[in-house]
Amino acid sequence: KMSPNTKKRIKIYCISILIPLAVGGLSALLTRNGMEKYAALSRPPLSPPAILFPIVWAVLYILMGISAARIFENSNGSERKKALWIYAVQLIFNFFWSIFFFGAGLRLLALIWLFLLLLIVILMYFAFDKISHGAAYLQIPYVLWLCFAAYLNFGTWFLNR
Repeated sequence: KMSPNTKKRIKIYCISILIPLAVGGLSALLTRNGMEKYAALSRPPLSPPAILFPIVWAVLYILMGISAARIFENSNGSERKKALWIYAVQLIFNFFWSIFFFGAGLRLLALIWLFLLLLIVILMYFAFDKISHGAAYLQIPYVLWLCFAAYLNFGTWFLNR
């Protein structure tokens, strides 16, 4: 039989993983019509096939959720509040990037927004690192993917301006 502590931990991790998956899923749902327009654009070298994006994002959202759960369970007080606030802000920025890039076709605005997102994620990394090195390390793939996304965003904007 599972202890109440184990049940609580499972609940924290499940909710923490579902939140970023829901944010990303809603953003994808709202921008699904923009994917056809994107497919017709000139894209920079190294642009991956479209099928790769939802897979990578799902993995990144799961890592984000695990990371946030570790912060939630390994701290309390002002450090946790600050770290999770930065986490929430980056989720909002993450959500709107797709709206700007795919939904509205505002690729230059999306690029600027993406640089702000990257800055917020780096701040989140350091806030998480004060609480849990493991939680911070789980953000490294996200930072790397955002750098690659900035390259793709810039290249797509530049080639189609």
